[in-house]
Amino acid sequence: MTYIVEGESGPWEVVIGLEVHAQVTSNAKLFSGAATAFGAEPNAQVSFIDAGFPGMLPVINHECVAQAVRTGLGLNAKVNLWSRFDRKNYFYADLPQGYQISQYAHPIIGEGAIDIELADGSTKTIGITRLHLEQDAGKSQHDQHATKSFIDLNRSGVALMEIVSEPDMRSPEEAGAYLTKLRQIMRYLGTCDGNMDEGSMRADVNVSVRKAGEGFRTRCEVKNVNSIRFVMQAVEAEARRQVEVWESGGTVDQETRLFDTSRGITRSMRSKEDAHDYRYFPDPDLPPLVIDAAWVEGLKAALPELPDQRRARYVRDYGITPYDAHVLTLERETAAYFEAVAKGRDAKQAANWVMGDLFAAINRTKSSIAEPPVNATDLGALLDLMVDGTLSGKLAKEVFEVMVETGRAPGAIVEERGLKQVTDSGAIEAVIDQVLAANADKVAEYRSGKDKLFGFFVGQTMKAMQGKGNPALVNDVLKQKLS
Repeated sequence: MTYIVEGESGPWEVVIGLEVHAQVTSNAKLFSGAATAFGAEPNAQVSFIDAGFPGMLPVINHECVAQAVRTGLGLNAKVNLWSRFDRKNYFYADLPQGYQISQYAHPIIGEGAIDIELADGSTKTIGITRLHLEQDAGKSQHDQHATKSFIDLNRSGVALMEIVSEPDMRSPEEAGAYLTKLRQIMRYLGTCDGNMDEGSMRADVNVSVRKAGEGFRTRCEVKNVNSIRFVMQAVEAEARRQVEVWESGGTVDQETRLFDTSRGITRSMRSKEDAHDYRYFPDPDLPPLVIDAAWVEGLKAALPELPDQRRARYVRDYGITPYDAHVLTLERETAAYFEAVAKGRDAKQAANWVMGDLFAAINRTKSSIAEPPVNATDLGALLDLMVDGTLSGKLAKEVFEVMVETGRAPGAIVEERGLKQVTDSGAIEAVIDQVLAANADKVAEYRSGKDKLFGFFVGQTMKAMQGKGNPALVNDVLKQKLS
């Protein structure tokens, strides 16, 4: 789906590539044993290595390497059995070593691809150029003091995966879908939590524009965008700006820009550096990273079922629609919840309750699928009470609301409140006789041909029984009495 910017000279096509920085899920940093927990006191998780003390040698974290390989496998990418760490030299207060240990010429993961799903139901393949491991810098805080900047080195040395896409995206929607899918895959794999509000996933957005049939024009990089919505907005804003520059006779300069979320515009940050500006060279303190093919195969065999595979299985085995399968597999926790409810039950009914009543309750109570207001076991038990005739659909919804409020199991609620559905045909017949006697005029109208009045009798009967009458039995008895 190509996003077109209309300029005075006609339409312009947008070209988008993303560089995503994803924090590796691990208990320790990439080259030190310091902790990585979010929200710690400033400078509470800093080793001598992270602080750039002289003479401190980095030691690679084995789990971070495994997490990068798992991610590469999830992206259908080539795993390079030989890779190398380089020093990327630049100087800033929150980079105490004066360089970043990264992978430039020889990354651990090579080319791959993922499929994204768009709003119109179509899919598109987005190429992955590479994934490399690198250490994060610290954080400069410029708003804590009138004349000073504060430095927090808790993030210094935290392991990052930089995932670089091909310039295959052509619209804000595609960029958003790509980020959503990438985040989803890593969450399924457990390699990155994807919490963009905590900084554990952020994107550098490369944007250029061109006329139809042209090659690529100069791109600009919008740095450190921390939400999917802002990435989409940044694409639109930067594309419009570049069209205006080109159409005014100017030239777009290659530079790094920032997205001003309050004003919806991008602004210049600095001229874009090239690789030679960083003076990359192999890190002398780290030997090349050599991994065993059998170890990689072991990681591959242990991978969890990924979203695309799970979605296809839901359509095939559960018989639900592709849309329902898509919604239910967006989060790994949602999929696990659904499967627990659907096991041995009607999958479509389970899907409807999870996507309808449960999701509504989660939104209303501001909870999450990880800590839901009703657990999967209790929701499954509620569906069983509908199947065995204990509860009607209407009563089940009433019981569900009580479950949300109290956290109690459905069986206990039904017994305590006397909500069990009436399935005694004699009791139902007695109520219907009263309803028909009280509405003799409408009975006569029905028998004279006004068939639509049947719904009226059903409603009156269910009202008299406070919604506890078995709907099928009520319908059958009414048909007999009115015929």
